[in-house]
Amino acid sequence: MKYAFVFPGQGSQFVGMGKELADNFKSAKQVFEEVNEALHQDLFKIMVEGSEADLTMTSNAQPALMANSAAVVKVLEQEFGINLKNHAAFVAGHSLGEYAAAHAAGVFSLSDTAKLLRTRGDAMQKAVPLGVGGMAAVIGLSFADVKRLADTCADTNNVCVTANDNSDGQVVISGHMAAIDKAVEIAGSEFGAKRCLKLPVSAPFHSPLMQPAAEVMAKALNEVEANNAEIPLIANVLASAISNKTDIIKHLVEQVTGSVRWRESVGFMKENGITNVVELGAGKVLSGLVKRCDKEINAISVGTPAEIEELAKNLQS
Repeated sequence: MKYAFVFPGQGSQFVGMGKELADNFKSAKQVFEEVNEALHQDLFKIMVEGSEADLTMTSNAQPALMANSAAVVKVLEQEFGINLKNHAAFVAGHSLGEYAAAHAAGVFSLSDTAKLLRTRGDAMQKAVPLGVGGMAAVIGLSFADVKRLADTCADTNNVCVTANDNSDGQVVISGHMAAIDKAVEIAGSEFGAKRCLKLPVSAPFHSPLMQPAAEVMAKALNEVEANNAEIPLIANVLASAISNKTDIIKHLVEQVTGSVRWRESVGFMKENGITNVVELGAGKVLSGLVKRCDKEINAISVGTPAEIEELAKNLQS
């Protein structure tokens, strides 16, 4: 069996995440405390008992999801003696999850990763005024057809691009709200989509409109201490693996405006012999997408103490 470990992105957060981990494992509690200290904020309190609105704020959701994933990794390591680099052929993450993957691969420290994601969340929120841009999920079309839809809805004044190629029949577009509204209107009647629905996001992520945020991240990423990855990292914008720290930073910057090529990333895993994909952290979104991309890959999500214990047993056997 050959494993890849993957890390969820925005939308997987839920109020209460991390509580069971902190209650059961001292090592998880230490992760949440270190993130709180790095951000000068009780983020863990927002994760456990905050309002959904507070947790969903991009600047909170991004470091919170990373912290939850990092806690799972730390528990595996300290409580069960499972070091990912001894078991993983690759790591990958969806959008912000790529930072959690980079941390798990030893590229950035925990506190630096938390600070980077706070900076990223703030910068992405500020890049475009509220209401100017948006995103929509297109269901039931190939990537090529969604690209044609996006091109049709774009014009000299309005950006519209493919942002997330999640799986066959599930592609997200991003851009100016006028273009997104047009896509929602014509996706079914003119392109044959089963559905096209606007997403509850506050900005047009993974589009050229995020260029101001990319510039902020270029500066922030080049100011932190980075190491070469101990586990090859499948970059969102490449859908292939890299380990050199300079390459990782370069492609994390490109990722802000570039497309998340998740379907192709799963294809890369399959081509390189991956039989098992394990999602570490909140929710089951990525394991579900992996199954939709390739039914032959065994994909599971691991986020609770019981799931961590079961994974540890399987890896130790």
